[in-house]
Amino acid sequence: MPDPLTLFPLTAFGICAVLHGIALSVFPKLGLLDFPERYGLTRRRLPYPTGIISVSVFIAYFLLFDPLDMASWGIVAAVAVLGIVNFVDDRRPLPFSLRLAVQLFAALLIFLTGTRIFTITNPLDGISAFPIIPLDTWVITSETFSNPSVIGAIFTMLWLGLTMNALNWFDGIRGQVSVVSLIGFSTIGALSLSSRVNDPQLALLAFILAGTAGAALVFDFPPAKVLMGDTGSIFFGLMLGVLTIYAGGKVATGFLVLGVPLLDSVIVVVRRLLKGSSPFKGNTVDEHLHHRLLRAGWSERQVIALTAFLGTSFGVAALFMDTLQKFFAGLVLLAIMLGLSVYSGRRS
Repeated sequence: MPDPLTLFPLTAFGICAVLHGIALSVFPKLGLLDFPERYGLTRRRLPYPTGIISVSVFIAYFLLFDPLDMASWGIVAAVAVLGIVNFVDDRRPLPFSLRLAVQLFAALLIFLTGTRIFTITNPLDGISAFPIIPLDTWVITSETFSNPSVIGAIFTMLWLGLTMNALNWFDGIRGQVSVVSLIGFSTIGALSLSSRVNDPQLALLAFILAGTAGAALVFDFPPAKVLMGDTGSIFFGLMLGVLTIYAGGKVATGFLVLGVPLLDSVIVVVRRLLKGSSPFKGNTVDEHLHHRLLRAGWSERQVIALTAFLGTSFGVAALFMDTLQKFFAGLVLLAIMLGLSVYSGRRS
């Protein structure tokens, strides 16, 4: 009998690939095409947003293979709400305040239904009196929601909000989100099979998501045939954040896997704040690293190759590191990102 860890991810890849192929002919007939004229581009319009395919396939697999407890329904509901709202936003832009409110609602729903980070390991364990930092404090008594804590809710919502938006903002080059997601889900799957987590069910879910990301990559790798839109990028960002929680709050590992988009977002926000502009509104000066590298003469494929190299290197290394080593690895990655930011600024 075929191994489920191989069979189901491959079938997820195949189903997503077939649906993307169908979208190439069906989406144009339905008028589901992107809007290059909004950005001053003259290329042909592409099927958009095909991220709804990944969302739909994931929900089907999740309902089929995951125990339907309260936490599962919370994730399905959050993914469905985000998918619908982002699909509408991709077609006709919604107010920023509404999109932010929906993201916060989805993150809170996931937390209240049981997907939570209860503690984080102090990276300075050896020189600190607090090796474990508890997050289940300031508890609100509620049997329905298993006594949620205020600090835990804030931390979990911030983490999910960061992973969602980091990947969304990283979608400036077609194929980048698919690459980061494929690496991230594969790394979490490998971590789930290790002795530190030992959760084959989580590994199966991670590899299924890797299959959907891989199928998306086939179609949106430059030159792209489709665009996933915010519908896809926010979905993949949310699930990467969720799976790190499922893996026992492996935020440090998730940070290294997603380090490039996460740190890129932080650098851009800091740069904008120092210039007195809004951190949430893009402009022609404070662009993300991929924009700056493109201006410096890099091709889209070269930028994606850099993203894949850094994500794979630090993600695989994280599988063999303790918390303190991950902390120093994060500092190394930060130095690399700052160096690339300076280099790209000078070259462009």
